[in-house]
Amino acid sequence: MKNSDFDIDFGKGYEGEKLVKELLTCGYTVEVKRDMKWARTGNLYIEIQCWNQTEKAWLPSGIIVSKAEYWAFVLDETVIMIPLLKLQELVLTYGRYTECKMLPNPSKGFLISARELIG
Repeated sequence: MKNSDFDIDFGKGYEGEKLVKELLTCGYTVEVKRDMKWARTGNLYIEIQCWNQTEKAWLPSGIIVSKAEYWAFVLDETVIMIPLLKLQELVLTYGRYTECKMLPNPSKGFLISARELIG
């Protein structure tokens, strides 16, 4: 299995965060995600658990523990912003459970299409 390219992913994520910050004026808390596979698959990955190497256990993460009021998905030059509660509802309705086994940070979550997010 290929190891995560955290430094590359972090840089791309940071670019997405800057874009969203420029768009915001209301002061809401926003969690920004940039899924690099969405254009090929049509899906976004929504994490709910991650493997904690220290505790050797699956811990809640992603939309389960987020304190942000909104989530923003940067898709190329488009941003989908959605309230966290609505995102959780859509994941329960349309999400398809999957596991990301990429080492060193495996996680569990749901795939949902960008189309399902925007209705």
